[in-house]
Amino acid sequence: MRWNLDIARLIRRRVLVSALAALALLGAAGAFAAARAAANESKHAANIASTGPANQTPGQQVPGYRLGSGDHVQITVFGQKDLTGEYLVDGTGMLSFPLVGQVKAGGLTADELASELISKLQPNYLKDPKVSVQVLTYRPFYIVGEVRTPGSYAYVSGMTVINAVALAGGFTYRARDDSFYVTRSEKDGRKVKIDAAPDTPVQPGDVITVRERFF
Repeated sequence: MRWNLDIARLIRRRVLVSALAALALLGAAGAFAAARAAANESKHAANIASTGPANQTPGQQVPGYRLGSGDHVQITVFGQKDLTGEYLVDGTGMLSFPLVGQVKAGGLTADELASELISKLQPNYLKDPKVSVQVLTYRPFYIVGEVRTPGSYAYVSGMTVINAVALAGGFTYRARDDSFYVTRSEKDGRKVKIDAAPDTPVQPGDVITVRERFF
């Protein structure tokens, strides 16, 4: 009888150990599955964010882009090292340039700013100056509404609304993932609101709003 009791206890102990081991394996499998799902989600967001802008070359110019507050530009005056350099368009849209002082850059394209500088440099300061302007860093765009991390983000040439959403951490559970609007400044300073889709191109200074869906 004692021998049978010891055997029974041993069997119960082994069953208990096996059960605990199985539970541990199930827990590890669940944790692994959760980690893999999180990794896949992160990879998916990264793929969305990289679509388009990641293939853009640094310093690529946006055709027809009009300068605004916060843009950094490279101004080259050929043969004039003291005038050549990096300049910032300030909060009022003005740019401070040697010899000529304050120049209104906001609302102008890079070529128009170059022409404006030429007109101010000649004939009093330089004879037949050659000037080129290139945008080095565009002003940021903003994204608000139903995204995980709203705020301002560095602009990259070629980006779309869905790229901007990915940079902002993706949608919240309340978001409408196909309905957006963009607030954009016109040349004359007016603000216009534009209905947008996921593939709508983003411009520097845009404010993207991700709408909330109705339950």
